[in-house]
Amino acid sequence: MWPPPPRELPVRRFSALPAGLRQPRRTPWSDANRAGAPIDSFLEGPCFDAAGNFFVSDIPNGRVFRVAGEAWEKVAEYDGWPNGLAAREGELLITDYRHGLLSLDPATGAIAPLLENLLSEGFRGLNDLVLDAAGNILFTDQGQTGLQDPSGRVYRLGVGGRIDRLLANGPSPNGVALNAAGTHCYVAMTRSCEVWRFALRPDAVVGKANCFFRVPAGTSGPDGMAVDAADRLFVANPGHGQVWGVDPHGVALFRLDCTAFGRAPTNCCFAPDGRTLLITESQSGTVLAAEIPG
Repeated sequence: MWPPPPRELPVRRFSALPAGLRQPRRTPWSDANRAGAPIDSFLEGPCFDAAGNFFVSDIPNGRVFRVAGEAWEKVAEYDGWPNGLAAREGELLITDYRHGLLSLDPATGAIAPLLENLLSEGFRGLNDLVLDAAGNILFTDQGQTGLQDPSGRVYRLGVGGRIDRLLANGPSPNGVALNAAGTHCYVAMTRSCEVWRFALRPDAVVGKANCFFRVPAGTSGPDGMAVDAADRLFVANPGHGQVWGVDPHGVALFRLDCTAFGRAPTNCCFAPDGRTLLITESQSGTVLAAEIPG
């Protein structure tokens, strides 16, 4: 017996990239990822710091913004492709497709490398990251992997500098999240339209990784993800223009339809209130919001 259809939750406009900050042009990133079409931005990496500041990244233009209502402040602009963001003790961590794992001082805009390569070998192209309770960094190395080349990787960088390769067979590992207890890792495999789940161990041995959730097949599978206090996983699904809310057993509870704004919800995070989900919708350059039931 199949579960009932997910409950639809309304989505509203939260903020939009101002016209003066849009840069419609062709870039090397759009050549590789948008068939050469000129685009003015591509928003990703929504996150809050401990002080309640809200940040997003703009991949093709190498920018990180602080967003307060309709005010967008450029925190940094550099020669990179910043994707995932995570706040840590006065800094922002960035997974950058060109430069690896970076650190950004949001007070000054200064950027410093944390991990540019692994044993002198460059990464394929980092995408997203999440911090566990101990401060270890889990991040995805997606590059151009997919069903034709299922060799994307998931790494864990320990607080002491140890690096563990947790997965090496991912068909486009993209968003990464942890369950509420921090015992299991979720990875969005964009090109196979799946979210994988596996247990985390101190010795980095991974066993019985499984398909936790599937989004409908289409032009793009799952992207960024977030987990709420009730241990429900929210999965951005560009292509279909949806965000799915999934219970801890992998059953879809909620559907957030973003198509009134665009078909590219790329990532999501929870506001400090724990109930408001903010979503980067990259086709329109807009941040959306939805209130999630308890």
